[in-house]
Amino acid sequence: MNAAVAACLALTCATVAAAQAATARPLAFRKIVLATEFYAEGGTVGDFNRDGRPDIAAGPFWFEGPDFTVRHEIYPAVAFDPLKYSKNFVVFAYDFNADGWSDVLVLGFPGEDASWFENPRGANSPWTRHLVFPAVGNESPTFADINGDGRPEIVCVSDGRFGWAGSTDWQHADQPWIFHPITAPGKLGQFTHGLGIGDINGDGRADLLERTGWSAQPAALKGDPIWAKQGVPFAAGRGGAQMYATDLNGDGLADVVTAKDAHGYGLSWFEQKRAADGQSTWQEHIILSTQPGERNSGVQFSQLHSLALADMDGDGRLDLVTGKRWWAHGPEGDAEPNGAAVIYILRQTRAADGSVAFEPRLVDDQSGAGTQLTVTDLNQDGRPDILSVNKRGIFVFLSSNPTAP
Repeated sequence: MNAAVAACLALTCATVAAAQAATARPLAFRKIVLATEFYAEGGTVGDFNRDGRPDIAAGPFWFEGPDFTVRHEIYPAVAFDPLKYSKNFVVFAYDFNADGWSDVLVLGFPGEDASWFENPRGANSPWTRHLVFPAVGNESPTFADINGDGRPEIVCVSDGRFGWAGSTDWQHADQPWIFHPITAPGKLGQFTHGLGIGDINGDGRADLLERTGWSAQPAALKGDPIWAKQGVPFAAGRGGAQMYATDLNGDGLADVVTAKDAHGYGLSWFEQKRAADGQSTWQEHIILSTQPGERNSGVQFSQLHSLALADMDGDGRLDLVTGKRWWAHGPEGDAEPNGAAVIYILRQTRAADGSVAFEPRLVDDQSGAGTQLTVTDLNQDGRPDILSVNKRGIFVFLSSNPTAP
């Protein structure tokens, strides 16, 4: 490449970067406290009363949108001791019985059951519980279509192996679900950290992400074959939380984003590079250091036990949303258990040379994160909002426009 062409390309990149930055919205939020008791560590969003507006499900309650001041019980409300743990770690909304009403799936304490609660369709009565799988391991299980059948499955650890549990008959989704192992027999425990799915190799099939590498989904799943694994030290040691496969730098290859230690420090993205023989190699880019005294992006906090991706400022690039899980193991456990209970947006920026960086934006320092952060447009204004459920309570952060009159 000659100097003139190089200069032109650099100018083009700089112009594009400047244009994208100019369209980015300011990041500001209005905080709403829905509860100050410890009911759960995750929450979800669905239209539970079919009025066309998003509602919130968190712990034993669902809250009517758009102001979330009216709440209803899903199951009998019990507040937990923040020195201990809840029976509700991760939750998802889905219409399991195809009656047109969103139900709620609760994945409980790691190693315990998955149950979905049937929406009573507007009646003022308890939601019927359907226990569908007895043992969901991993502290960041997910609920998504991993096998390409158009229906979501629970991706988790069970019986010492990674795999997925799904209904065999969606006409009777209240019947026991079946587990399909992905990895070879092993000794993975109920408290395994780090899990995600995404298409790593570009073949259109969802692959498995975990702290020690990724496993490629085969072309056929009949007979539950073991998925071929490429070992990559995404999070050597304990492991993080939710993991994502997404093309961060726009080169057409899926990259991986993960926290490094759910009870320590660190957040990185791993750039996928493709060798001439088609094999992938990975270059780590540190966002937050694993060392407590280092401030790679200008901030440092511990216990990133939940992670979400969304375009928070409208510039077309995915940003990271994460925070501190306050008192994960009480006031004397883990790294800085009594540090500020923060939620941060790490806003993605793109330099003129195409390199990716992240700028921290503090959302709040009096709430923190649980084991699941939900980011979606709650008030239908076209801006992503944040739902955080944890040992301090239930919190909503509505995106606002600080420049509006």
